[in-house]
Amino acid sequence: MPQTRFRLYDDAALDAVIDAMARQIAARLDDTPLTLVGVLRRGAPLADRLLARLRVLRPAWSIDRTDLEVKRYGDDLTLLHADTRLSATPEQQRANFSGRRLVVVDDVLYQGHSAARVLEFLRDHQADRVYLAMLVDRCCATLPLRADFVGLKLQIAPLDVIECNVPPFEDEFAVDLLRLG
Repeated sequence: MPQTRFRLYDDAALDAVIDAMARQIAARLDDTPLTLVGVLRRGAPLADRLLARLRVLRPAWSIDRTDLEVKRYGDDLTLLHADTRLSATPEQQRANFSGRRLVVVDDVLYQGHSAARVLEFLRDHQADRVYLAMLVDRCCATLPLRADFVGLKLQIAPLDVIECNVPPFEDEFAVDLLRLG
């Protein structure tokens, strides 16, 4: 099937978006210890970028990082797993997140299944407060949830695909729109 690719945001524009997201997080949250939870794959390096900015904005803030592997769709939105799959390490399975704020970081909020599965896992591990930080919100979640910190809101045609290119998985930091057919 032929596809047309449009570059919507390049590296420089997305660096400004990440800075704005970090400022939102720093302004809204108090000094309660924070854990940034990157959703593998692309949410992990995005969480690293946010962490670097937050350490500059609030150097004394206690911030941890962890990643969770969550999968439902392939990069082309092909359904891979009927039930959203979450893989946690033995250490994560034993984790207790009480007394911490958690910010779940991912690249695209599409229908919300991956985010809902992560929220369920964190709730089962005594998370008091959990926030969602999404680089792109497609504004079409089918589950009743929303992102608390959003870099970009992109309302696109249902059959179009938002592709986030995030190093180290891609060579350059960018957001593209793929128009199929």
